[in-house]
Amino acid sequence: MIFRCCLSAIIITALLPSLGFSQGTFPAIRPTVSPATATQQAPTIPNPPSEMTAANERYDGIPIVEIEIIGNQTLKTQKVLSFITTHKNRAFDSQTVQSDVRRLYKSGLVRNVRTLTRRVPEGIIVTFEIFERPTVTEILYLGNRGVSDKQLQKETGLEPGTALNRYVLEDGRRKIQEFYLSKGYPKARISLMEGDKPGDRRAVFYISEGHRERIHQVNFLGNNPDLVSSGRLKTQIKSKPGYFRYFFGGNVNRDVIEEDVNRLTAYYRNLGFFQARVARELVYDDSGRWLTINFIIDEGPRYVVRDLSIVGNTIFNKELIEEKLKLNAGEYFNLKRMRKDVALLQDLYGSQGYIYADIKADPRFREEPGELDLSYQIREGEQFHVGKINIHIDGDPNHTRQDVILNRLSMRPGDIIDMRELRESENRLKRSQLFEHNPAQGVSPKIVIQNPEMQKPSTSPKPTRQSTAAKPTTQPNGR
Repeated sequence: MIFRCCLSAIIITALLPSLGFSQGTFPAIRPTVSPATATQQAPTIPNPPSEMTAANERYDGIPIVEIEIIGNQTLKTQKVLSFITTHKNRAFDSQTVQSDVRRLYKSGLVRNVRTLTRRVPEGIIVTFEIFERPTVTEILYLGNRGVSDKQLQKETGLEPGTALNRYVLEDGRRKIQEFYLSKGYPKARISLMEGDKPGDRRAVFYISEGHRERIHQVNFLGNNPDLVSSGRLKTQIKSKPGYFRYFFGGNVNRDVIEEDVNRLTAYYRNLGFFQARVARELVYDDSGRWLTINFIIDEGPRYVVRDLSIVGNTIFNKELIEEKLKLNAGEYFNLKRMRKDVALLQDLYGSQGYIYADIKADPRFREEPGELDLSYQIREGEQFHVGKINIHIDGDPNHTRQDVILNRLSMRPGDIIDMRELRESENRLKRSQLFEHNPAQGVSPKIVIQNPEMQKPSTSPKPTRQSTAAKPTTQPNGR
């Protein structure tokens, strides 16, 4: 097992070259050179003419004296510099300069960039010549009554100073359209009046909202209430009437209604109604503002598991496996329970060291309507024991001893690997509060199993400066 705990703040990933400088600041003090040896220590690269030349790899390693930005008219120099990682008092690197150029293109603020260099006695001056895209001076939304300008600006993300790019503005128009649909304006139409023609400096969106539509009622027709009640079906959909006298929620969204049809169909299939069909009927009142949604359901026959078989098992007998299954022969098929049984069998084999056991469920329809056979195909694989237990700590310098982590593990080298015990050990590490546990950011103590026979050569893990987390890794021994 390998435990990873972050120590990135003190990991050195590169050595300084033996020269007096590298990517850092050049030494300000130089050794005194006598006239007799001055000619021997003269630079091997002769000074080129002082005019600008294209930046390329032949200047790699020469110190940068200054960074110049030219050609920008509306873009602030500091804004341009925020995309550039090439800095003064560092060695010139043509690859870094090319990355800076790509970053500037990606920003959408420029249509072209040229990089030039000029040789001076102290080194070179690097110049970025900027050819700007036109920028938006003003953004207007016309015709919006039910949605404020502030809401629309938040949706589009457009603001004065944005590069005048027709694709960016078209994306803004699409976002406004989707926003209106989500708010119950299915007939809203958005057009771009200014911003897509040469010479335009404003972005003007014209909005024809139409009237707002809300859901008045949702009905389910054709369902058998003894098997699946309407109340249960309502929990499977997102299209619902509003609440508090319909003032909140209940907006009509045609895309969501179509998704609800698919959700209901999938729900019925999971319960064994493999031939179920769902349609929808939309009925408006006289004003055209209130909608009644009727979901029309044809359930069809519900399939029963006629025969259940276990194939490929040698470690556990069929009777033991069938005792643990939740879905048995003679019961209605249920996809959720079948998946739980697959996970249960994985745990059963994993508890005895068969950590790579492969279990697949194979339902097959019979000729008789409403019947199917269910077979579990098992490939057991080898049994594994715990080999080495390695602990890695990433993040800030730590003072946690390895035995503190080992004491929270319920397994030792030589033990048969039990996947359930490994999960419990991992949970103990998370509850210990010794290490950062933040699943939202992907930072959490982990136990990872590595098979030495399958493991590929790898470099040291990237250090993480923001957190300290333990990551155990197991290297199993097959027996």
